Amino acid sequence: MLLSSAAFAQQAATPQAAAAKAPAFKAHVLTNSEFDALLAKPDQLLIIDVRRPDELTKIGGFPVYLSIQPAELESKLAWIPKDRTIVTVSNHAARSGKVADVLASKGFKVAGTIGAQNYEADGGKLTRIAPPPAKPAS
Repeated sequence: MLLSSAAFAQQAATPQAAAAKAPAFKAHVLTNSEFDALLAKPDQLLIIDVRRPDELTKIGGFPVYLSIQPAELESKLAWIPKDRTIVTVSNHAARSGKVADVLASKGFKVAGTIGAQNYEADGGKLTRIAPPPAKPAS
């Protein structure tokens, strides 16, 4: 009886746990192989990294990207070409998934989103980005 109660409680908790883990965005989370296939066609791809500059230098990223903070997205839409396939990037794809949804709603061709740390953990190689040198004091 105790065993069946525990099994029932576990089953009851599963839908709630699944709902809690569901992303808060609609964009497709790309696998490493999907992303690598897109990277193989750089003339058709635009990577938009929505992480802060300190996250880029600490964690690493991709060799070529457009850096736009989520709060600045609406004011930067004119800079984003509509003829390229877009992949948005953040550390674990949460922020970038939301940005991907906004871009898709504005008519951009969004392939999906990816987390840089997830990509690296799954065997992908990130580019280490050195911070710019400090400006000398005047």
